[in-house]
Formats: sequence, structure tokens, C-alpha cells
Amino acid sequence: MRLDQMYQEVILDHYKRPHGKGLVEPFDSQVHHVNPTCGDEITLRVKLTGGPGEYTVESVSFDSQGCSISQASASVLHDQVQGVSLDQAMLTLDEFSQLMRSATQDVNLDEELLGDAIAFEGVAQYPARIKCALLAWMAFKDAAMQASGAPQNHASEVTGDE
Repeated sequence: MRLDQMYQEVILDHYKRPHGKGLVEPFDSQVHHVNPTCGDEITLRVKLTGGPGEYTVESVSFDSQGCSISQASASVLHDQVQGVSLDQAMLTLDEFSQLMRSATQDVNLDEELLGDAIAFEGVAQYPARIKCALLAWMAFKDAAMQASGAPQNHASEVTGDE
């Protein structure tokens, strides 16, 4: 099996059987993001435990609608950040953002840190789909910053300008 076929199967599996879908309580913050170019939407909730400098992502849940890329990306996000330190989650988010720029920039990616998110490598070849893949990740970033009390961007649309 070719690598790109395996990646497609990972994305399809997360799309068909999403992890973390369905809003749960309790939560510390909730955000709603929209991708205006295609209409994808996500409402995402985050629950943190611990304190400043030592936060852990206790839970991430979402309700969303949109294309298979945005839906699968939200599921992968859930798997990659739930249960890890907020610092680790933000490193993973940064690495995913780098992955989305890999078609236009030479980047060294940490495949272990990315986990299943590496399956979105091919998405970077399609600029119109990058915002779909980033939707959940940018929502998570805003929700996590809100929950931790850190300064944040209150944008409700994915701009692609991180």
C-alpha cells in the first residue's frame, strides 16, 4: 500500500468515526469558528486541569459540520491534544501549522509529535483545503487560550494568517 493511500484511509476513518464529536460538560471555554470560503463550522469546548504553567488538556469536544478534511482534522486534533499538557498540545498545534505550510516552505516535521495528523501532509498541496484542515486547530488554540486566561485572538473565522 502506498503512503498516500494509507494517509487517505486515516483521514476517511477519522471522518467516518470521529473521536471527540459531541459537546461535553463541564468545560472551561467554548468557541465557534467558521471557514467563510467553504462554510465549514465548528463549536469546540476545552476543559483544562492544573494551573498556570502546568495545565493539562482534560477534554476537547466539538460539534461541527463541513467537509471530510475539516471533520477528520477535528477528530485527529482530539486524539493528539486530549490528556497532554497544554504546552505539549501547543507544540503539536505549531507542528500541524508547519505541516500545512510544507508545500511552500522547506520544513522538518516531527512525525512522532504529529501522530495521525501527518496524514494531512497531502492537504498542504491544495491551498483551498488548508483552511479546512486548520479550522479545528485554530478553534482549539482560541479555546485553550481563553480557558488558561492567556491573551487570545477572538476571531471567529479561519484566516490562515497564524
